[in-house]
Amino acid sequence: MASITLKNIVKKYDDGFPAVNDVSIDIEDGEFVILVGPSGCGKSTLLRMIVGLEDITSGDLLIDGERVNEKAPRDRNLAMVFQNYALYPHLTVYENIAFPMRLTKGKFSDQEVDDRVRQAAHMLELTDHLERKPANLSGGQRQRVAMGRAIVRHANAFLFDEPLSNLDAKLRGQMRAEISQLQRSLNTTSVYVTHDQTEAMTLGDRVAVLKKGVLQQIASPRELYEQPANLFVAGFIGAPSMNFLPGTVEGDVLQTPLGEIQLPEGTADAGRGKEIVLAGIRPDFFEDAATLTETQLAKGTTFEATLTHTEWLGNEQYVYVSYENDPRVAEVLQTLAEEMDADELRTQLVVSVDATSRLRGGDAATLWVDSRRIHLFDPATGENLTRDAEAGAELTRMAREDRQRDAERAAAQRES
Repeated sequence: MASITLKNIVKKYDDGFPAVNDVSIDIEDGEFVILVGPSGCGKSTLLRMIVGLEDITSGDLLIDGERVNEKAPRDRNLAMVFQNYALYPHLTVYENIAFPMRLTKGKFSDQEVDDRVRQAAHMLELTDHLERKPANLSGGQRQRVAMGRAIVRHANAFLFDEPLSNLDAKLRGQMRAEISQLQRSLNTTSVYVTHDQTEAMTLGDRVAVLKKGVLQQIASPRELYEQPANLFVAGFIGAPSMNFLPGTVEGDVLQTPLGEIQLPEGTADAGRGKEIVLAGIRPDFFEDAATLTETQLAKGTTFEATLTHTEWLGNEQYVYVSYENDPRVAEVLQTLAEEMDADELRTQLVVSVDATSRLRGGDAATLWVDSRRIHLFDPATGENLTRDAEAGAELTRMAREDRQRDAERAAAQRES
């Protein structure tokens, strides 16, 4: 295991374009860090620089405190799991897993190779498939073989380059759980690249959000969700995406196209004096007022809206409300949509309500919003005007404690 430190890492190509621009990240020993962002944000380039497949234009890359910028990939003792698995079709599962050890030419005895391969196969439930060829395996089994090949190397760190993108949705969910459990049991430093924010939120101890080669924020998934640094992070993290409602703060009231929303004093203070703000409101900050008690209603504010349509998903329900956008923020929202790889950010509110709610399209409904959780953003800069940095840091600190507890539990299980 090893720590990985990136200090002001820059990658420029021949045309001078910075694919990665001044990125600094400290990855702790045993930590699982996710690099996430839309296509072309530089996440895979950054991963390839860590493993040594891309040269570093400037900055320092340290593994366990040692600068490795000029070291060849084979000398960094890092194991990479590729998107296409990179298995050898003519070799059995056994030989595919053993291959990295065979390359060392005599470093491992046949018995050591066999012990490590069978141990990895047992961990990954591949023991019954060791004599099969990759073509006869399912997508999930091939993924596990690629991971087994990384495990037997006893590498300092695992690097994953979108390893689940070729799998169907159900299998992706299953493999997410397997990767998470494996990383926790091995406590191996891991860096994982994905464009899927669901993978990022469910797997990572910390998540680094990239946009156009620039690090926007690195924090625990919960801090990113509850205390995003800017419009891009707020919009990219979370599914469905955060709603961005244009408005103006007058006193303690946010004037919006959907009516007035009463704000807590601290939130109102942050937006007061701005010509216009964007109110960031996640779908789960809402509820059908008819399903709440008086005590619950008192913790937020209500407003009237006409619903366009609803989506019932069994465990939850989404209702949609259209509104007239403010032309002063139209360009900002269109740019944000393009940065997030979306066609456009529609001028409609997505509201999550209880699955038992009887709201339907065309209804005139009273909706409740938890105004304590609303964020206000400056459209000109994208800055989150209401971000509580201390509260966010506390969320990430608690996540670190949880990881350490997991590591201690896994170590105890290995010793028993």
